[in-house]
Amino acid sequence: MATDRRSSWLKGVLDLLVLACLTDGESYGYEIAKALAGAGLGEIKGGTLYPVLNRLEEGGLAVGEFRPAERGPGRRYYRLTDAGRAALAEQGRSWLEFHTAVTSMLGTAQPGGAS
Repeated sequence: MATDRRSSWLKGVLDLLVLACLTDGESYGYEIAKALAGAGLGEIKGGTLYPVLNRLEEGGLAVGEFRPAERGPGRRYYRLTDAGRAALAEQGRSWLEFHTAVTSMLGTAQPGGAS
């Protein structure tokens, strides 16, 4: 049951997290998936990640560019647009406000929490 909830929570914030992965510069899908996993969010499969990247690109929040590789398959690199940076800032603030409210409610609902 906990895994199901975590998956639902992640779906609600994955676009924002992918935008955050692109703040330091361009990246490609596998690197983004590794960054998310490294942050403790678990494995994000391509069937979940690539539709997010496509949605961000279609929404003008990210730009993707395919580059051939010297060895192996080429990769599509993504970078934030100005609109993507603005969306990340705005949605990030909203998420932090929401997180604070949820944390406050959970803190009072725990044994020993404030009444």
